[in-house]
Amino acid sequence: MVLNKSIRSHLSGLFRGLLPCVAAFALVGCASFKDSHPAAPASAAMGDYSYIIGAGDNLNIQVWRNPELSMSVPVRPDGKISAPLVEELMVQGKNSVEVARDIEKQLGKYVRDPVVTVIVTSFVGPFSEQVRVVGEAAKPQALAYKQKMTLLDVMIAVGGLTDFAAGNDATILRTAEGNKQYTVRLKDLVRRGDVSANVEMRPGDILIIPQSFF
Repeated sequence: MVLNKSIRSHLSGLFRGLLPCVAAFALVGCASFKDSHPAAPASAAMGDYSYIIGAGDNLNIQVWRNPELSMSVPVRPDGKISAPLVEELMVQGKNSVEVARDIEKQLGKYVRDPVVTVIVTSFVGPFSEQVRVVGEAAKPQALAYKQKMTLLDVMIAVGGLTDFAAGNDATILRTAEGNKQYTVRLKDLVRRGDVSANVEMRPGDILIIPQSFF
């Protein structure tokens, strides 16, 4: 019985001595995880952005003085469209002006000096330019990128954070910069209204929101 008390006393003292070390290790580990990626820059530093057409978009094609050739067409999953006198045309990855010029070339075989205007009326965009939100968002989804889109715009679109989100541990995976990863402060932005935590998004960004363990 005396030996058992002595052992218990020794173990208790050893445990108390290790507590500061364990706590320090945990703090360093957490700090290393949070500090492993730089903070996202407030500005995305992009030039003039031109919307790129993707599968699922809808195009309104207007052919001047030829209303019978004017129509609204969807972009098929293969990225192509079909229209009168234009059997198949690849439009994915192009902007509306480039598509208009391509249609003019096709129609030029049948119509003298065609003048075509293309207007995008619904927006999905190519997969490579969509902004994706995964993890502890209320409605994780892929969003069509819009010029000057911010982190706050994204969070409004996905309905905010879940109750289990570790918002300030979230990161942006920036595919436009070779999958470089940045930290963002979603909890400060969404739940505390700290607008200094708002940053601009870039086409192809992936917002990753981890789950909190506490």
